[in-house]
Amino acid sequence: MQLDDRKWTILKAIIKTYLETGEPVGSRTISKYADLNLSSATIRNEMSDLEEMGLILQPHTSAGRIPSDAGYRLYVDHMMTEKDREVTEMKEMMIQRQDKMELVLKQLARVLANNTNYAAMISGPQYHQTKLKFIQLSIVNESQILAVIVTQGNVVKNKMIQIEHGLDPQTVLEMNILLNTALNGLTMEEINLATISRLKEQAGIHSDVINQVLDAVAETIQSANDVEIYTSGATNIFKYPELSSSEKASELISAFEEKKDLVDMISSESSEETGIQVYIGQEAPVASMQDCSVVTATYEIGDGMYGRIGVIGPKRMDYDNVISTLKTLMVQLDQIFKK
Repeated sequence: MQLDDRKWTILKAIIKTYLETGEPVGSRTISKYADLNLSSATIRNEMSDLEEMGLILQPHTSAGRIPSDAGYRLYVDHMMTEKDREVTEMKEMMIQRQDKMELVLKQLARVLANNTNYAAMISGPQYHQTKLKFIQLSIVNESQILAVIVTQGNVVKNKMIQIEHGLDPQTVLEMNILLNTALNGLTMEEINLATISRLKEQAGIHSDVINQVLDAVAETIQSANDVEIYTSGATNIFKYPELSSSEKASELISAFEEKKDLVDMISSESSEETGIQVYIGQEAPVASMQDCSVVTATYEIGDGMYGRIGVIGPKRMDYDNVISTLKTLMVQLDQIFKK
């Protein structure tokens, strides 16, 4: 069923207002709706048309209108289509951005290694505290619903949830509103026990769905925080006799191949340390690098996203050149990703 923009806006206003209040909705209430600039008389005419189309009902004379099953169905189908398109666009945008970012970071790691003659690493940008953007639940069949979860940075995760109690479209709609009202814009740390208890209480017999959605949210936020690290120049270590002994070189090469030590090094640094950090010998954050000097810097590309750049070399490192090169790269990254 096709509706013109005016009828569609009025139908949405009726449904949203009814979901919030549980009371029949009159033309005067709708006239105050933010997206409308229509008189009550015009709205009454449109509501009459919507009633004739079977999309809204008048429960008794002189009452306002409430959505019919057909009205709910049209609203839910339209909402799901819109969300599907939004999620698809987000995925395409993220793939394009990720491809560009991976190419740029790999190239900059090579430049850093070549310009310094040391081993170099760059981590992909992360959010300091990833926030939930929105949740979309939709019915798949009688025993399954699909949860689409989007976090800050447009990381998207689909999670199939098993349900014991069948959910009708209106209940799913109400759960979407409940979850998004309570959780949107929160980090995982901010979703506390009080919030969870309140959600489960409001969900009633569907509290098990809330548990599964929250598990999926936690998984999505965790995946958004996974660190991707790009390295180059590990073999430069062999240029320095003090590091080229078989045991030391093996540990450093292994650190660059497996990257666990690099992740540990990044994790050990505070996100507030946005300047240049220099670690000499035993000061190095990880054991495999305590015969080296490690110089790191934090780059920021806006909206709370940051990453780390690092150079690992001998203690007799050319600190002046390394620090100058890192500062230049921080500016370049800022320029590249803010375009």
